[in-house]
Amino acid sequence: MKQIIKSIRCCLKETILTPIMMVCEVLMEVLIPYIVSLILGFLYILNGNPAQANELTLNLYDKYIDVLGPIGLISIAGLLIVICSAVSLVFGVLGARFGARAGAKFAENLRERIYYNVQTFSFENIDKFQTASLITRLTTDVTNVQNAFVMIIRMFVRSPIMFVLSLIMCLNTNVELSIILVIAIPLLIVSLLLIVTHVHPYFVKMFERYDAMNKRLQENLIGIRVVKSFNREDYEIEKFKTATKNLKDIGVHAEKIMAFNGPIMNLIMYGVTIAVIYFGTTFYILDGKMVIPDLNLYISYCTQILGSLMTVSMMFVMVVMSRASIRRISEVISEKTTLTNKENPAFEVKNGDIDFENVSFSYANDSNNLNLESINLHIKSGDMIGIIGGTGSSKTTLVNLIPRLYDVTSGTVKVGDIDVRDYDLETLRNNVAVVLQKNVLFSGTIRDNLKWGKEDATDEEILAACKNAQAYDFVMNSLNGLDTDLGQGGCNVSGGQKQRLCIARALLKDPKVLILDDSTSAVDTKTDALIRQALRENVPHITKIIIAQRVNSIQDADKIIVLDEGKINGIGTHDELLKTNKIYQEVYSSQMKGDE
Repeated sequence: MKQIIKSIRCCLKETILTPIMMVCEVLMEVLIPYIVSLILGFLYILNGNPAQANELTLNLYDKYIDVLGPIGLISIAGLLIVICSAVSLVFGVLGARFGARAGAKFAENLRERIYYNVQTFSFENIDKFQTASLITRLTTDVTNVQNAFVMIIRMFVRSPIMFVLSLIMCLNTNVELSIILVIAIPLLIVSLLLIVTHVHPYFVKMFERYDAMNKRLQENLIGIRVVKSFNREDYEIEKFKTATKNLKDIGVHAEKIMAFNGPIMNLIMYGVTIAVIYFGTTFYILDGKMVIPDLNLYISYCTQILGSLMTVSMMFVMVVMSRASIRRISEVISEKTTLTNKENPAFEVKNGDIDFENVSFSYANDSNNLNLESINLHIKSGDMIGIIGGTGSSKTTLVNLIPRLYDVTSGTVKVGDIDVRDYDLETLRNNVAVVLQKNVLFSGTIRDNLKWGKEDATDEEILAACKNAQAYDFVMNSLNGLDTDLGQGGCNVSGGQKQRLCIARALLKDPKVLILDDSTSAVDTKTDALIRQALRENVPHITKIIIAQRVNSIQDADKIIVLDEGKINGIGTHDELLKTNKIYQEVYSSQMKGDE
């Protein structure tokens, strides 16, 4: 709740004004039944039955009848009702307006805080939350909390004030009849608590199933081409049906319990009304202890009391629904990044030297379950390094430690002779460019995407990077050149073109270190060779690390590192490893046979 309350600061003015408007509206609503009872009393007097008017009504009648006359007296009282109704309407509209603005600002601030914190996450933090779950938290969960917030600032003040004032008026009218309320109100509260207690676990499960449904939807939309190429639409439809059915089933269970809320409210409300009419008529009206306008007034205030309690019950339902959402939102907002800057970090990367000193790493942060073990490497600035190994040999894990996407479990990784943990994170990552295995482009033009590498890059710089990445020809041959729209996720270009654009984007940063994580797998061998040639000749100052599955992609590297099960199995040139390293020999032999 502390995390959620912080988001109210942005709408503090509206949050304060809304309940004030609600209190003013309630004052008018409480006053209206009282004026109605006066009019009824006046009518009984005018019809020759003054015994059905209370003392106050008789005094007012005697005081003003000569001045206003019967029609004037009734008209003035009616006008007061109209004025009170109009004032109540104005305050109600203002309260709704301020409440809506407060809710919108609150939700906006909450989403911004979630999104901002997600941007600070390390890869370790990101691994903790699924993408589909984060989307649900940013949308459905925030909407639930927003609705509960608006309900609270409007009704949390309005309903209790209505309850208290109406109860005072009931007690002022007849204390003994109020015993009925003393019995009914605890019954109502106990019923609410039982409903809330039983329904909350279902709402928790419901949001988990929202996550599962969104996950299915996300996977299907991202992999829609694969689905269609394998003709698996029916299979995916069945999976999505299952996810939505699971969500529906848990929602139905929750609604079955919540369905008791309305009938219980109505049962108690109408039961109180019937009891008041019966006991009020039998023991008070017939005995002359109470007049009919007062009984009518008492029933009106009983209705307001029970109506306010019904509103509170609806508010409790909303709060119960939002409780699970609050917890899920707070988990994201409260999550602290596992990677932070030290005090007085370094803001300059001198060169592209890279050193691994007895490095071990575990995703589970468990020294008995290491993904990398005892890695010792020295890479000189400007070198071209190849990394090869079987699936699961931790090639990507190794290079992810260089830009500090993860922190080592033990040992030290240095760039430019400084421990990566001693750098300012932004400085380090601006100087270590990574082209990931999964190439990602964003909606927009080619120019927009490439400027991620350098925001103020000129067209000349962009085209130079494209030439080095062998993307120049297809970019210039595109319909609008650099202004060609790539579509969502780069859907308007092929896999090989997407890879080359990602390499150009990384080169535009002019980093000290460039990491290509199997980033030329979708291009032909000739283009692959041209990219490596351009990198060697045109950017000799950049340290280049190339992860590849093909020996051809790394055989001209200054050094080749062979990884096996998270350990270095061999280091050397292509010729040296062909003579001394069994794994490299096997990979080379199998690929050469394939080529033949």
